[in-house]
Parts: sequence; structure tokens; C-alpha cells
Amino acid sequence: MRHDFPFDPTGGYSAEALIAGPVAPLPPEPPDFASFWRATFSEAMAASLDWHLEPSVSHPGNEGWEVFDVSFAGMAGEHRVGGWLVKPRGRPVRRGLVWGHGYGGRDEPQFNLPGDDVAAIFPVCTGLPTRSPHPTIGDNGGSHVISGIESRETYSHRYSVMDIWRAASVLLEAVPETAARLDYRGGSFGGGIGALALPWDDRFVAAHLTVPSFGNHDVRLGLQCTGSGESVRQLFQARPEIRSVLAYFDSAVAATHIRIPVHVGAAVFDPAVTPPGQFAVYHALGGPKRLFVQSTGHFDHAGTPAENERMETEIRDFLAG
Repeated sequence: MRHDFPFDPTGGYSAEALIAGPVAPLPPEPPDFASFWRATFSEAMAASLDWHLEPSVSHPGNEGWEVFDVSFAGMAGEHRVGGWLVKPRGRPVRRGLVWGHGYGGRDEPQFNLPGDDVAAIFPVCTGLPTRSPHPTIGDNGGSHVISGIESRETYSHRYSVMDIWRAASVLLEAVPETAARLDYRGGSFGGGIGALALPWDDRFVAAHLTVPSFGNHDVRLGLQCTGSGESVRQLFQARPEIRSVLAYFDSAVAATHIRIPVHVGAAVFDPAVTPPGQFAVYHALGGPKRLFVQSTGHFDHAGTPAENERMETEIRDFLAG
């Protein structure tokens, strides 16, 4: 793949090596990793949702889907988490989907849902545009990824994971039919946050993660990139003590606790999210899994549209199973 990056977007590994198995051992799991996340889940579930739903003015939907603006109480102080909820228009709901986003945030919902009977919620995680600004948490990848990194309790990713769980609760309360089956989908930032969220919430039945971030920090901290990982890598060089916090937010370590079926799209060439970290998440998964190998991530080429179409077909089939 031709490029002009001053580093190797493959991370130095061939496609064959990445696909075959882990290219490096996972970091050791902190002894209280699971108990920390279970306590975080309990905290998120105990707090009042105070959710609000109304027909969307900016995104009125279309002939097939109704769109609602949604908001609920955040966990990082007095603030609101916003987003959208999409329901089938004139059709019964039989399934639900929580759909995360990349580090650019989100400014609209999507309609390429994995079925005509799916109601979906599109939360925007705490601090990120366009729906969930926060006074002390960064509004872009480079600043968000290091916000609150002084401790595991204040780290931005902890709040983001809680946003996913609480968005699921809002969807289940607003559209009770979604309790029949609840799935998760997320890419890049949303892929990594999803991997951190899924092990501890047994309401989810299956998931898809695209080019998931935050996998295997031991590898990630040693590789240059154009994504949020670069902010973490540079901060780590000045403040190596942040490694003890990152140990609780490794999406590949979390993936070892996931038991539900997960479909992963991982790229062998990606300047923003290092490929060995992506594949580390896939290989670490503790339950049924399926891999879609992408030629590139965060980098378009001539074959990108056709490749994306093939992956969308696989995702739809996987989540319909």
C-alpha cells in the first residue's frame, strides 16, 4: 500500500503473521481487573438515568425509520450524554442495537441497521461532539484519550464505557421490545470501548467491532500512529506512571473475558490504530468469533467501497444469527 507516513502503518507485521495468532503476549491482567469493572458496572446501573426522548428536529428520519433525540444523565459530574434513537416506522421491533462511534464523535444516526426489526441507540460518549460536551474532558481524540488519566476512576474511558451501558438501559426502557435481543456495534474508539464494556453486561447477545482500538498497550505504546494512541505514547514517554492506569483499559485484556459471539473487522494496514493491537483483540476473545480481514483501516484505497460492502453483508448475517 503506497503511503507517505513517516512510519510503517502495518506495525511491522505481515498480514499472515497478524492473522495467524498474537504477535506479542498480552500485558499481565491486574489482579483486581474484573472486580474493578464489575464495581464500575454496578455504579453505572445504580445511578438515575433521567432520560429524555423527543422526535428529532435535525434528523426527522425517512419513510422507513423514526428518529428521536435522546439524552440521559452522565456519570462524570453534572452533565448530559446525548445521541439519537432510531425505530422502525410502522413495523414491529424485535431486536435492539447499541451503536458506538469513532473518535470524531457523531453528528447523526445511521440507518444501515442489521434488520428491519431493529431499534438502535446512538450515544455520543462523554466529552465528544456533537452531543456530549464536558467542561474537563477533551472533545477530540488526542485530548480525550488522556483526560483524567491520572487515575483509573477519573479516566475518560471509564466514563465512556459507562455511557454504553447506560445507553443500553435507556434503549431497553424506551423500547421494551429490544429486551428480546440486544447487540452492540462499534468501530475504532467505539470498537475498543465496546470490548471494554461487553464482558460485564450480560444483556448483550452478540457484537461487531471494527478496527478496535486500545488493544495490547505494551505493543501500542511502542508504535507511532496518527490516532489517539500517539497522544498516549508521547505522554507515556514523559510520565511512565500512566501505565498502571492503562492496565485497566486494555481492550485485548478485556476481550479475554468476553463469551458472547463477536465479529471483528481488523485491518492489516492502519495508520491510526496499530494493526497488532486490533488483531490482539480478535485473538484474545474468549467466545465464538469471526474475523473479516480489512486491507486498510482509516485509509481509503480503490477497493475500499467494495470491501466495506462485503463486510456490511457479513455483519448483517452475523448479527441476524
